[in-house]
Amino acid sequence: MALILTATTPAYADKGFGGSTDGESQQHAETGDDGTVSVTVGGIVFDRSKNGSGGSAGALTSSTSWSPPACWYAPKYTPEQLQKYLEPIWEAGSTGYEWDAEQREKYNADDEKKAFNKDKSGEGFWWGSYVNKSYPPGWDACTEDYFWVDTGDAPPADIENAITPEILAGLAYAEIRVPGTEVTLAPTETTKVNLPTWAWLDGAEFKPVSVTASVPDIAISATATAEPVSLEIKPGTPDAQTYPASGVCGIDGRRIGEPYRKGDADRTPPCGVKYLRSSGDGAFPLQATVTWEIHWTGTGGAGGDLPDGEFGATQDVVVQEIQAINR
Repeated sequence: MALILTATTPAYADKGFGGSTDGESQQHAETGDDGTVSVTVGGIVFDRSKNGSGGSAGALTSSTSWSPPACWYAPKYTPEQLQKYLEPIWEAGSTGYEWDAEQREKYNADDEKKAFNKDKSGEGFWWGSYVNKSYPPGWDACTEDYFWVDTGDAPPADIENAITPEILAGLAYAEIRVPGTEVTLAPTETTKVNLPTWAWLDGAEFKPVSVTASVPDIAISATATAEPVSLEIKPGTPDAQTYPASGVCGIDGRRIGEPYRKGDADRTPPCGVKYLRSSGDGAFPLQATVTWEIHWTGTGGAGGDLPDGEFGATQDVVVQEIQAINR
């Protein structure tokens, strides 16, 4: 389930991605009064209550070279948590006396009342880096050491990749799951050469889905929403004709394609395929791919579009010759 895992920091690392200062996992789930479940991973809270679900649901693939944010900075420790994390490292001496001394001075560790900004407890957080577990290009670019940000203040202007609603939108995009794309065909199981085969998807499943990502500590959030717009059919052989000719079936309301009904035999299907030769002893691998448009909205009226996402599946279609008997 986890998308986000804790990144390393310069000279000392948070051992075991996803770990925290007290040895407990930074991932946990909470159930709200309305029954919705939110998952917290590495400081980001994901609300997946409006996401796609079911055994056939899967992750979108961007239709471009876009990828989710590789790394970013966000609130990570309170003063007490950072002290609890760093002091055992210094005491172990594994990073060397000189480094330890510099770190103790940086965090004012010898001042019992002000060490690690304890005099500001409840008024801000130490920010640190996080990394996308898929390690896209740039995952190791967030190398800044921990830095303090007062509640209500923006992070330092020279810190790139500080968490924003737009970054949250990209992370939410990566968490979106959409229904499977196995189309219903008529005729079912086996079709015939030169016989139009109707294809459609269950309209009840193909509705907008969304995921919200938020950082409650600094009151920012973003919701990424995916809406189905078209279905592309690839018959699995060049010896076939698609309906429409492009092979791309648009969505009508929430319906993709049209179910075959008795009496439709003489109609051309709005979405489907006609095979021009038999599949012999095998089957043709028909591929059905749904394209989803992605847009997002976030804190402060932010929002925009993200690259389209695609999700597809392949299913076998047996095509037989129509046999005629001459007497």
